[in-house]
Amino acid sequence: MQRRLIDYFVISLKGVAMGAADVVPGVSGGTIAFISGIYEELISSLNNINFSLFKTLRADGVKSAWKQLNGNFLLALFIGIGVSVLSLAKALKWVLEHYPILIWAFFFGLVLASILFVGKQIKTWNVTIILGLLVGSLVAYYITTIPSISSSNSSWFLFLAGALAICAMILPGISGAFILVLLGAYKPILEAVDTFNIKTIAIVGCGAIVGLLSFSKLLKWLFKKHENLTLATLTGFIIGSLNKIWPWKKVLSYRTDSHGKEVPFLSESISPFSYEGENFFPYAIVLMVVGFLTIFILEKLGSKKQ
Repeated sequence: MQRRLIDYFVISLKGVAMGAADVVPGVSGGTIAFISGIYEELISSLNNINFSLFKTLRADGVKSAWKQLNGNFLLALFIGIGVSVLSLAKALKWVLEHYPILIWAFFFGLVLASILFVGKQIKTWNVTIILGLLVGSLVAYYITTIPSISSSNSSWFLFLAGALAICAMILPGISGAFILVLLGAYKPILEAVDTFNIKTIAIVGCGAIVGLLSFSKLLKWLFKKHENLTLATLTGFIIGSLNKIWPWKKVLSYRTDSHGKEVPFLSESISPFSYEGENFFPYAIVLMVVGFLTIFILEKLGSKKQ
């Protein structure tokens, strides 16, 4: 399709939103891509990276290969994602440390609206579809109750973490950052981005590329052969993940991180009125509403042909 410069700018803005979501545990950049109307094009474009692309490059040159890749779209999108991750890492790290309730409230509203959006894409309902929804919900909820393991800075571990996280990031409803939290890799990777640790970023990036290219093929097949069941399972994943991003938590136990600092190990969701300390309840409700409405704004943008 023919696109103008302003169209690519909008795609970059959607990339910025995806990058911001992927930095925060509990929110999926894939959900943002799905809502904003670029998910199928993203998966299809990633699947264009194969041996036939290199044959086109050798036979017809860079221009033809770039067109086959849908390179302009991918470049605009990943520029947005990169700018967002690099610029927001420091700010989000600070907000998560000082005002966690407020940031989680915003994303709780955002993810809650995502359930409605992704769920309404399901065209038919039957026992199998409902079972997929329930299984997805239970699996995601169980994952949110698993305590994170101790972090590691070894190269193989960071490579594997990058591969697994990127697979989750392109799934609507599964948070790549949350997978990093479970693996114990979230903090070292966020610090690497914050301090521009090129070695760590490169290792994680290589793992992400391997995971992205391999997993996108499976996703394309699932959407082609079992679209309704896939959507139902993904909707279930989003429902189950709400437990992780509920703003008010009670810490049950702590552990000592690699810097000797006490950090939460096990926690449970509680009522805001049972929360010890300032619960920021009025502000949190406002931010939930803002997050909820943000999804419908993105949906409206996505409905416009880009």
